[in-house]
Amino acid sequence: MPTKDYPLLKDINLPEDVRKLDAKQLKALSAELREYLTHTVSLSGGHFSAGLGTVELTVALHYVFNTPVDQLVWDVGHQAYPHKILTGRKDKMPTIRTKGGICAFPNRNESEYDAFGVGHSSTSISAALGMAIAAKQQGQDKRCVAIIGDGSITGGMAFEAMNHAGVVDANLLVILNDNDMAISPNVGAMNNYFTRVISSKIYSSVREESKKVLSKMPSVWELAKKTEEHVKGMIVPGTLFEELGFNYIGPIDGHDVDMLVDTLKNIKDLSGPVFLHIVTKKGKGYAPAENDPLAYHGVPAFDPQLDSLPKSAPSVHPTYTQVFGRWLCDMAEKDSRLFGITPAMREGSGLVEFSERFPERYFDVAIAEQHAVTLAAGLTCQGGKPVVAIYSTFLQRAYDQLIHDVAVQNLDVLFALDRAGLVGPDGPTHAGSFDYSFLACIPNMLIMAPADENECRQMLTTGFHYKGPAAVRYPRGKGPGSVVTEGLSELEIGKAEIRHQGGRLAILAWGSMVTPAIEVGKKLGATVVNMRFVKPLDTKMILQLAKTHDVLVTIEENVISGGSGSAVNNFLQAQQILMPVLNIGLPDAFIEQGTREELLAECKLDTQGIFNSIEAFCA
Repeated sequence: MPTKDYPLLKDINLPEDVRKLDAKQLKALSAELREYLTHTVSLSGGHFSAGLGTVELTVALHYVFNTPVDQLVWDVGHQAYPHKILTGRKDKMPTIRTKGGICAFPNRNESEYDAFGVGHSSTSISAALGMAIAAKQQGQDKRCVAIIGDGSITGGMAFEAMNHAGVVDANLLVILNDNDMAISPNVGAMNNYFTRVISSKIYSSVREESKKVLSKMPSVWELAKKTEEHVKGMIVPGTLFEELGFNYIGPIDGHDVDMLVDTLKNIKDLSGPVFLHIVTKKGKGYAPAENDPLAYHGVPAFDPQLDSLPKSAPSVHPTYTQVFGRWLCDMAEKDSRLFGITPAMREGSGLVEFSERFPERYFDVAIAEQHAVTLAAGLTCQGGKPVVAIYSTFLQRAYDQLIHDVAVQNLDVLFALDRAGLVGPDGPTHAGSFDYSFLACIPNMLIMAPADENECRQMLTTGFHYKGPAAVRYPRGKGPGSVVTEGLSELEIGKAEIRHQGGRLAILAWGSMVTPAIEVGKKLGATVVNMRFVKPLDTKMILQLAKTHDVLVTIEENVISGGSGSAVNNFLQAQQILMPVLNIGLPDAFIEQGTREELLAECKLDTQGIFNSIEAFCA
């Protein structure tokens, strides 16, 4: 790392080095840390504005607490880049989210300072509570701290954990990093609760317990005037948390490192569950990120001297997400029963235009995947036609609701599963590697995987009109570049298509694997079939191929175990057909980060890897 511009940070390799500093040096360290974070993320890309907002908090936590003996659990992990810098990974930051580099999120295998592996929202309080209970039973003198944002705390799991924490009397500290800015704009009653200060009177006093802790700090009234423009709870909004059994403290300025250190020292040894409410600004210290924290949430490599991010080269071919967004608006114009639902991923799932054009039929339910699915089930019961736009990896969080509330009742809910298969830099917590397997075993499900953009639009229409639960599963980014027609045509359910006619070898491919399968099939003189439907399988096509070919190959961007290839094997066995079958798919392992192309090559799901696997099998 450069040394001349970072006189303090250059000597910080582990948190124990932070604790050697004089408290008066922490403000300067925070400034250097923020500057270094901007420098490194500008080189590599990655999550940015969230980390800028937690610089002072990170410094204060490692200064006051004896990490890694004391445990820090960062919710989701978008805000943990400063933590990585201070915990031995400073020089590796330019490699973040790259193949062979450090992970995008806290990872227990990467560092002893990463107390818990994260990536999905609202898990930190449960994990930290479990650690605190175990420490208490083992007689260990340690503190367990959960750092959670105002977006993540809207998730029901966070409240389940707090409800439990209030009755077990474990030494748990929950820090609410309140910046009013999640990936999508925060919604719901909890966000309204935090922002009610704008129209409320300041209470004349605070509880005696909080007075003692805040004795060395500015008064609540002075703090309110100082940070009025972004503080959202300056009326002692702790009633809810105190009813849950927490000692509520705050809110305090999360960018005043001296105040943070004093506060954390005062509450460090308090027994039982404690809730500290801090107020921060996402993107703090870098003006473009402060002005547009959503745009700077996740960034490509950029020039920090410029006031804007680099623009992507214009493309005539839309991404699958854009195909979905366009289809959703077109279908909404045709059918007033359509509702669009997202669990806090409006931008990522392509619902921005729909939310603006059809606000009365658009529902962002916050980080609440379980609620999103059952809400859709309820809408269907009264004649609605809901479309749940959700990442494949996040649907895993609502599996019981998918089975119990939708499939058992055979309700008309369409799931648009974005980011299916390997997603790239975000790594295994965000990969949609399992949906063929966990969906295909559910009765009543219709499951489709488009080979191209136009087929994606057709499948969405097919699923929307299907009587029962349906899922269309598509990968991140762009497809092969098929022209998307404007109509709303449907496909014949369970009907595959032959894309290339060949000889003794037949390749059955699903979704993103159809294009490389065609390339390989032409080289090998093989028949290539776009299977289209994961469920129901085109069994007539499989029988035809089994009769006219000597070897079958199945290819899917899903784990082999329980996937579409397994379904083909089961069908052939049931028909008492014995023939060589090669199943190609994702391995029985969690695939680490890298570009999507690098990971496909690693898993031998690129053209060359598929070709080599088939040649070796046939030999």
